[in-house]
Amino acid sequence: MAHVAPRFSRVADSLPPSSAVSAPGRWERISDLLRLGLRVRAGRDVCPSAAIMDSQSVKPTEAGGPHGHDAGKKISGRKRHITVDTMGLLLAVVVHLAAIQDRDGAKPVLVRIAGRFPRLKLIRADGGYAGRLVAWAQAFGNRVLRIVKRPDSQKGFAVLPRGWVVERTSGWLGRSGRLSKDYEALEQTREAMVHIGMIQSMLRRLAPS
Repeated sequence: MAHVAPRFSRVADSLPPSSAVSAPGRWERISDLLRLGLRVRAGRDVCPSAAIMDSQSVKPTEAGGPHGHDAGKKISGRKRHITVDTMGLLLAVVVHLAAIQDRDGAKPVLVRIAGRFPRLKLIRADGGYAGRLVAWAQAFGNRVLRIVKRPDSQKGFAVLPRGWVVERTSGWLGRSGRLSKDYEALEQTREAMVHIGMIQSMLRRLAPS
């Protein structure tokens, strides 16, 4: 079992963008099962009650497919929009153009988790999600979207409360060579590769030391 994760890592980094990889729901179901296992092992309820949302803009390659420009982060590419539980384990991912603002890109993510997590009532996010999205999240899924803003006195980068959890998850995913950039041409494959990267990370944590 200790050698499962390294083997999976090599396979995941070499998988082609094909219908076999992006088969609807296949990798998401595996990711969900591993997340449940880790939560149970940590003594947590299988269904989270709180989550954190964030996005990460990633440069594309010559694989093709549409991309846009993230003016805030000055990156042309696509955004991986993720929601994670308080352990940093993936709940949902939607990949879209980097030009789409966070408060607009968040709606498909919230739709993706609708009906899946009955205990999930609180989602934390940074100031990029402020505005009408807060009321929309309450009306659509009866979920509280709590905006955690940087103090006015803070200059430059600041680690927001619980924000480091989702940032750490993006770091875990970035360890997969296939996710260092957006190599995929198909939307389904892009999201599948994020789930595969998370599966790889969770297998490492589940493997005996």
